[in-house]
Amino acid sequence: MTDAERAMVVLMNGEDDAGEHAADPGAEGSSGGFVLSDGQYDEYPDVDTVPLDEAFRIVDHIVSLGSWPADARWAVDR
Repeated sequence: MTDAERAMVVLMNGEDDAGEHAADPGAEGSSGGFVLSDGQYDEYPDVDTVPLDEAFRIVDHIVSLGSWPADARWAVDR
C-alpha cells in the first residue's frame, strides 16, 4: 500500500498472520494518504514505511527470490 511517496510493504504467511513489514529505522514523522481497500484513509509512522523506490526494490527481490533482501530492514509483527 502506498501514498505515492512511501509504501507499507508487508509479508505474511496466510490470511491470519500478522506478518512482518519493511522498516526505515532512521525515519521521523508520519505520512498519511494510505487508502485501504475499504476506502479508509490511514496514517503510519515513517519508521514503519519505506520510500517508494525502496519498496519496489524489496518487492522485486521477494517475488524473484522468495526472501527479504539481505540489506533491507524489517520488523516482525507476529
